[in-house]
Amino acid sequence: MDVSTYSPKPRDGDSPKPRDGDSPKGAGRPGKGSPTGDSFGKPTPAELRIRDTLEKAVRPSTDGHVKDDGDDPRDSEPHGGGRTQMARHAAPDESAVPAEAHDETEIPAQGAPAAQPEYDIAWEVQRAIRILNPNGEIKMPRPTKTRVMAVANQKGGVGKTTSTVNLAVSLALHGNRVMVVDLDPQGNASTGLGVEHGVGTPGIYESMVHGTPLKEVAHEVDGIPGLFCIPATIDLAGAEVELVNVVAREARLQKALNAYDEELDYVLIDCPPSLGLLTVNALVAAREVLIPIQCEYYALEGLGQLLRNIELVKAHLNEGLKVSTILLTMYDKRTKLADQVEKEVRGHFNELVLSSVVPRSVRLSEAPGYGQSIITYDPASKGAARYVEAAAEMAQRGSRTKKRKK
Repeated sequence: MDVSTYSPKPRDGDSPKPRDGDSPKGAGRPGKGSPTGDSFGKPTPAELRIRDTLEKAVRPSTDGHVKDDGDDPRDSEPHGGGRTQMARHAAPDESAVPAEAHDETEIPAQGAPAAQPEYDIAWEVQRAIRILNPNGEIKMPRPTKTRVMAVANQKGGVGKTTSTVNLAVSLALHGNRVMVVDLDPQGNASTGLGVEHGVGTPGIYESMVHGTPLKEVAHEVDGIPGLFCIPATIDLAGAEVELVNVVAREARLQKALNAYDEELDYVLIDCPPSLGLLTVNALVAAREVLIPIQCEYYALEGLGQLLRNIELVKAHLNEGLKVSTILLTMYDKRTKLADQVEKEVRGHFNELVLSSVVPRSVRLSEAPGYGQSIITYDPASKGAARYVEAAAEMAQRGSRTKKRKK
């Protein structure tokens, strides 16, 4: 793919179209000969009369009668400074409305769930299911054997953590038992699932370095039955140094997972953006690799190195490891480059690439700030719909996978 000749297509709206009533260039400015004001931009007498009429029509008084309270100096404030004129023309104060009037005017939305006085994650989960899968048509069958998947890509900012969190929530909401292992010292997956990961919180560091059973450090995600998280703390940043002299240090995570005796359908390991010992531990413990690829050229450059490292791990440490899933993320349909990257990846990896493509979305970036996935934060968004589709496709593939020997 030659990106040196890349030239984005002009988007709709690049050249502004004249709106109804627009004047030719320079003709609409207040000035000499302008119908909207004199050379100083002052309103004409006709505009003043219209303004006064509107003020009398929409400005209520405290006793329920309309009155004109004259010019308000706030009318001259620019937008963003103080209260705007529109804000002052909001509904009248409730104290001026008789109590019995509320029963006659408040009409609940048809088919809407009961209003929640306080935030309730369980209620949000049920709302997400009603929106994303109202008829139960989306099926995510449980696999015949636990699928341990490492979500890996040494390039940062490609959507590893976002994909791990939202795929895990989607699978859990459709009847699967899922564990998310946060192997990134930044602890972003723990944040996205609303799990505490401050200093001193027992997590994956204690399991890998001190041998603490995963069952003792697993946290059930609030409001989502069947979803568990092993949090990561900043202590994990020093794990690579502490494990230097440990025998079989590359298999510490595998040993911890093998000792976990609870039933699980999926284990999703969120890898750090590097190819160090933590990522090697994830690749040794996993049977499958899920690679999120950002739809940009730099993401393709690092993909070759990642695939070579996977082959090295497969040859020397984990012969059953394979790349099973590739997910395209941050797709921007407005750019020609995103379309080129998608064609390049699909042409090379064929059926490994999921048909669902995750778009670039501000809502996806906002959700972790509230300790939620996009599934519960904004289930009506395109990002939520695409991740549910990706999880369903991934589950369907897993249900067709033959049972592997240990």
